[in-house]
Amino acid sequence: MMWPFKRKKRGAKKNAATEPAAAIEASPQLLEPVKRADRFNFQDLVVEATTDIGSRPARLFMTTLGTVLGIGSLVATLAFAQTAANQIATQFNAAAATQVIVTPGEANRGQSTIATGTLPWDSPSRVERLVGVTGAALTADVEGITAITAVPINDPSVAAKTPPGLTAASSELLTVLGGTLQTGRMFDEGHDERGDRVAVLGKNAATRLGISRVETQPSIFIDGIAYSVIGIVDTLDSRGSLLETVWIPMGSAREDFRLVAPAQLQIKIDYGAGPVVAEQAPIALAPEKPDSFEVKAPQGASDLSSNVQADINIVFLILGAISLLAGGLGIANVTLLSVLERTGEIGLRRALGATRKQIAGQFLVESIVIGLLGGLIGAALGVIGVVIVAVTQGWTPVVNPVVAIVGALLGAVVGWASGWYPARRAAKIEPVEALRST
Repeated sequence: MMWPFKRKKRGAKKNAATEPAAAIEASPQLLEPVKRADRFNFQDLVVEATTDIGSRPARLFMTTLGTVLGIGSLVATLAFAQTAANQIATQFNAAAATQVIVTPGEANRGQSTIATGTLPWDSPSRVERLVGVTGAALTADVEGITAITAVPINDPSVAAKTPPGLTAASSELLTVLGGTLQTGRMFDEGHDERGDRVAVLGKNAATRLGISRVETQPSIFIDGIAYSVIGIVDTLDSRGSLLETVWIPMGSAREDFRLVAPAQLQIKIDYGAGPVVAEQAPIALAPEKPDSFEVKAPQGASDLSSNVQADINIVFLILGAISLLAGGLGIANVTLLSVLERTGEIGLRRALGATRKQIAGQFLVESIVIGLLGGLIGAALGVIGVVIVAVTQGWTPVVNPVVAIVGALLGAVVGWASGWYPARRAAKIEPVEALRST
């Protein structure tokens, strides 16, 4: 392409000895200005770059493959992080997010701690009146138990076994914890009020005691006191450690083992009611001194979801960045190879009047187009992959459209960054050296 003739600056010094002033003024221009429509513009630059890309389809496929894999993995990992966070939060909501635990507060006194409050025996009925509470139950670990066996005979020749733990509980505990029974039933309020000697076993405790059925009304002996086994717990949504213990009514623990006070109030709430219940429960239990209790409540719905997603995103973003770096290096290597192969072409263009800026722009636009093409394909494949996996697993796919759009544009950015050095190297090639090398 031709460029406009550059006139001499005004006031330039003239050589009167070799070129008379009159002759210079009378001589016509040696070069006519090039019309603006005939100049090499940005549209011509894009056409030149894209034409060369399409002339090598095999190389184009291999070059874009790295970007497709990088952008595709980045979009897919971010979408998988959102989907996994939603799935984890959904499962978490059904268990821990619906549980509030209230315990007596503690204060340090010298080398020991003392309780600053006491849970009332009627704590469940007090908090069940609160909005968002669906159930409540008291629990306490009964200390000082030396033996829990299924037979009253103590054989000295047999090695002593560590007995399972003993838990005093109110009748609503199984419902509050979302538990299911393997067999039998849970003790009720009548058992608790009368102090009946009945017991419910966690399935692991039942295995240790050798009890699998309750139709024959088996008994266990807690420090020599016989308790009838009326049920075996199979699963628990919360506090799975209670499957290792023997459950007895609160009234029975008070009469037989001198239980002084409950140790913990377990409250089942509606999802999202944690902050409100945590504030109101201590007031309902002891209006005169609500600060004497410690409350552990789940966060709100939005906080829980964002925290889970943020933790997962950190891991997946690192993996996606590594994949994207590999794609960028692939574009840089192929573009640099293209510069070396087209040295003669570059020299010919320079000899015909192409500037360094035009040569650099051609290779830079070529890299950007390759990166954008790879970004578009990779983003599409990433979204499709997430949807297929989520549907196969029965999950709800969560894909932010902004992630897909940014992923495609990021491909162009990677192409620009990858093509900068090869374009700069191509611009430095001199016409004579390029033509001589061919």
